[in-house]
Amino acid sequence: MGKGGMSHGDDQQENMAAWLVGINTLKIQPFKLPELGPYDVRIRMKAVGICVSDVHYLKAMRVADFIVKEPMVIGHECAGIIEGIGSEVKHLVPGDRVALEPGISCWRCESCKEGRYNLCPDMEFFATPPVHGSLANQVVHPADLCFKLPENVSLEEGAMCEPLSVGVHACRRANVGPETNVLVVGAGPIGLVTLLAARAFGAPRIVIADVDDHRLSVAKTLGADEIVKVSTNIQDVAEEVVQIRKAMGAGVDVTFDCAGFDKTMSTALRATRPGGKVCLVGMGHDAMTLPLTSASAREVDVIGIFRYKNTWPLCLEFLRSGKIDVKPLITHRFGFSQKEVEEAFATSACGGNAIKVMFNL
Repeated sequence: MGKGGMSHGDDQQENMAAWLVGINTLKIQPFKLPELGPYDVRIRMKAVGICVSDVHYLKAMRVADFIVKEPMVIGHECAGIIEGIGSEVKHLVPGDRVALEPGISCWRCESCKEGRYNLCPDMEFFATPPVHGSLANQVVHPADLCFKLPENVSLEEGAMCEPLSVGVHACRRANVGPETNVLVVGAGPIGLVTLLAARAFGAPRIVIADVDDHRLSVAKTLGADEIVKVSTNIQDVAEEVVQIRKAMGAGVDVTFDCAGFDKTMSTALRATRPGGKVCLVGMGHDAMTLPLTSASAREVDVIGIFRYKNTWPLCLEFLRSGKIDVKPLITHRFGFSQKEVEEAFATSACGGNAIKVMFNL
């Protein structure tokens, strides 16, 4: 994965990819694949979603400390069809439809040995510099990170396993269950998949808060019990917490902050009941000023998440069984031409009614 590079020859049918070559500049150019290793598979990409991190890379050539220093293939939410397998691959065959988990961990470090491979310091993750991504005709990836799709799960739904995994991992970290009343702060794509995951984990009551009326209406159609319109003004936190508690009608056991700003995290800490949990999912701000003393006095636990681990089988089971339906989140679809790639990223970046923008290759 990610070991290919720019191709300058005509070997086989030329593999094309969407390369991030500069700020606000994407180019479809040849992408030379690495040799197929014994435990690798070659996948023809069929569905690739745009993540907010992809947009950040396009706008600034960096996300946090990850800086794009040379051209990079973009994209990491993906599914496709197996076209070639390595000599030691036994569980997949050409023609299988698969969803790809985009990160390769080292399996040697302490985090990996503890089973928390998502925290591996040497993780190679699609479209995280300097590793290339998956918005390409074909990619090569380890077979053990490719998960066969159930017959009733589409390739687009398979690609949605990546964002859904964030919500599933958050619910696991917060121990969401049938006795957990959940507040979700932020109704963007990650907030919405967290809502879906919390319901699938059995949460009996879910309230979601956001600044955008359209996204709140989407959250309501996806199963939120109540929605609360909030502002961006931190001075409104106390009043909005009263509204949130009223909407919940009971104590807030777990709050997921899916935005990650001073105001959203302050809201989460103040709204959560004594002894409850706040899970920081969003990464809006690197540093925040927060009311931690009062939260500590109420023994509110603050937990974080980073990506996910061992989530694809459960995501696929939720999709297969119908416990989760991600199809309403896919609002826009594009093909894989230069013009459509540019239009797709512009659509995703402008927000509006767009939730998940998907490429069909």
